[in-house]
Parts: sequence; C-alpha cells; structure tokens
Amino acid sequence: MMKEEDSEEVQIDLEDSSDSEEFRNGEEPEILWRARPSLEEEEDIHTSALVEISDTKPLINARDPRGTNDCLKVTFEDVIAEPVSVRSGDRVWFWSNALFEVSRVWVYRIVTVLLAIPISITSGLLFAILSCLHIWVVGPCSRCALVGARWLQSLWGVVLSIVVRPFYTSAARCCGGFSVHMARE
Repeated sequence: MMKEEDSEEVQIDLEDSSDSEEFRNGEEPEILWRARPSLEEEEDIHTSALVEISDTKPLINARDPRGTNDCLKVTFEDVIAEPVSVRSGDRVWFWSNALFEVSRVWVYRIVTVLLAIPISITSGLLFAILSCLHIWVVGPCSRCALVGARWLQSLWGVVLSIVVRPFYTSAARCCGGFSVHMARE
C-alpha cells in the first residue's frame, strides 16, 4: 500500500530541552512530536451516500455525548507525576509519556476489537429479547390484569374514602389547633 502524499509525518526531537539553542535565543521551543490529524480523514472516509442518510453519522464524532465516561479521561500526568524534589531526565519523561499514550491507545483498540463486537451482539440480542417480551407478553398481560381487576380499584377507592380519609381529616383538625410561639426571655 502506498501512503498518501498529503499526510504529515510524526516529528520527534530527542534533544534535552536544556541543550537546545532556541532557549538561549529566547525563541519558543519546537513541538517535540505531533500526530497526524485523524478527524478530517475519518470524516472523508464516512461520506458515502449511505452514511449521509444514516442516523449514526452524528455519533461518529460525539461518542460520549452524555458524558457517561468522564471518569475515564486519564492523562499521563494523572497517573505519573514527579515531585519537584525528584526529577528524571527530560528524555526519560518524554519517552515515558509517549509510550504511555501509545500503549494506552493501542491496547484499548486491540481489546475493543476483541471484545466490542461480541459484547455488542450479545447486548443487542438481550435487548431485542427483552423488548419483544415486554411488548408482546408483559404489556398485554398487565393490561388484561388491570381490566380484570377494575372492580378491585373501585373497592380500594371506596375503602380509602370511607375509612382512611376521615381518620386523617380528624387527626389534621386535632393537630391544627396547636401553635408554637417563640419568645425571647
């Protein structure tokens, strides 16, 4: 396979930040590494006629719109942080950061390839079976029970209005006469 000519290459600078000539001149340091922008490429891949009318196209960019997994937004600094008193070399820190990010992304991708498809198929089957049972069994049975128990609802309403309501009405009138006044001494 040939690479596209438009793609940017990853640039890595292995010099220590203290050895750079740019700091002596007062200029900004150059970016040590940057990844190729993948968002535009993903949008270009998904622009077929079938995807244009699909309901899932908005979900491609917003994969967690409700913020369900905000607790999983972990960066390298959240896991590994060096105090001021103890510090490793800049190269060690840079390569540790790079390896952390690369391993986190690739292990996640590999695990999702292995588990996401079987789990989504199993979840889809489970929800389809539960939906079918609810629509065709639970719903009609509960409606039949409510139609057959209409007399029980009427009886319960009569019991509440004859026995319970007068008791609570009289208790409310008895307790309604009490009042509390706060006075300073």
